[in-house]
Amino acid sequence: MFVGKGMIWYNGEKTVRPHRAGQGKDGAAMTHKTLYTVVVADDEDELREAVCTMIPWQDYGFCLVGSAGNGLDALQLVEQHEPDLLLTDIRMPFISGIELARQVREVRPATNIAFLSGYDDFEYAKQAIQYNIISYMLKPLTMEGLGAELRIIRQKIDAQFAQFRQTAPRTGGPDLRAAMLMPLVLDDYAEPEGEAQAEAYARQCGLLRDLEERPRYTVMVSILLSGEGANCTAPPFVESVDRLASKYLRSVSFFAAGKVISVLLGNPSDFEEYLHILADEIPQMAERVLGKRCRIGVSGEVRTIGGLHDGYRQAMEALRQGDRTEGGAQFISDLAPAGKGGSLLCRRALEALDQHYMDTGLSLVSLSGMLDVSPNHLSACIKKYTGETFINILIRKRMEAARELVASSQLKIQEVSQRCGYTDQHYFSYCFKKYCGESPNAMRRRLGLEKGSEGG
Repeated sequence: MFVGKGMIWYNGEKTVRPHRAGQGKDGAAMTHKTLYTVVVADDEDELREAVCTMIPWQDYGFCLVGSAGNGLDALQLVEQHEPDLLLTDIRMPFISGIELARQVREVRPATNIAFLSGYDDFEYAKQAIQYNIISYMLKPLTMEGLGAELRIIRQKIDAQFAQFRQTAPRTGGPDLRAAMLMPLVLDDYAEPEGEAQAEAYARQCGLLRDLEERPRYTVMVSILLSGEGANCTAPPFVESVDRLASKYLRSVSFFAAGKVISVLLGNPSDFEEYLHILADEIPQMAERVLGKRCRIGVSGEVRTIGGLHDGYRQAMEALRQGDRTEGGAQFISDLAPAGKGGSLLCRRALEALDQHYMDTGLSLVSLSGMLDVSPNHLSACIKKYTGETFINILIRKRMEAARELVASSQLKIQEVSQRCGYTDQHYFSYCFKKYCGESPNAMRRRLGLEKGSEGG
């Protein structure tokens, strides 16, 4: 069977039928292993149905947990199921595959993404390499070819998990960068005359590249918790943290006093874009791979090597805040002024959402910037106090406003769409029908309000 954009071709008259889990040459080998969860997204119903029903997922080591016909539904499924893999077409309505990958990385960086793309999209797809893309598959593709690629993806995720759960200590000689940073981080070393000497040593051991480099630093402290909430962090966790950190920022990590301490280097824009993603991915991987909660404390930006001890104290202060039995990241910037925690922050977020839901660019990241907290902290507060995700709350707010405008105003549907934060009228109409059970025009016809709906 061949799968291509807009086409499904069978090999002669022979229909490929799905195997039952555990059957086939791969089944016996896979049944004893963890099944990786997968969500499939493609806007062509027939093609998507074929992939979902005719691939023997369990034989390849996967469990299909959901499918979506557009990027919006796919993103909601990722938030709901937290899959290990998202298999998505790159060209989809409402949210493109690349934009979907970017948004998935914001909410679930531990999810790997595989693209199905046409030849003309391949170079375009490769631009998304930063978004945890594990595979690119060119259409048309046989079912056998897709199965072979799923085996490769399975091996790659196996390797990711094995690296994260490794129990062997770091091999080889000591890391000179870690040896240089450890006393600066753990001890109070703030003498001004020592800064030049510390920078010179940092260049010698490769931490700084040249005389001109002046990066900012952030200190991150990570610990693992047992089922009883006790610290159970072991030295090999250094490698797990450092490997993930190096995906986003320059990093050096070491183990001290039951904690993994990481010094992260970058410029302010690097930290703004990547730090909250890293601080989400480590706890997500710890829970998924190790079955343990991970708590993280993150300092503010430090301008000099001599200030790393202050950064360490900030990270430790952040780590000690909140419920110490819960996993997740805590930023020092989330703690200081009143109104940055608990139900009060959630209430402030909902009030800000009421004021800005019509902004097309509103996102969890932009809302957290308005409230001067990290996206991680804001997301956790919203989930804890409302039981819902930011995306679902935003869609509901927009749809409630849209229903009121559709039912009580003479605005055109396109104008209603724009007033509710949607630039794409088709996207708006899809969301409206999904939420309200009927299209905007159907609602107006039912209510006898057809006038003014032109352009919808």
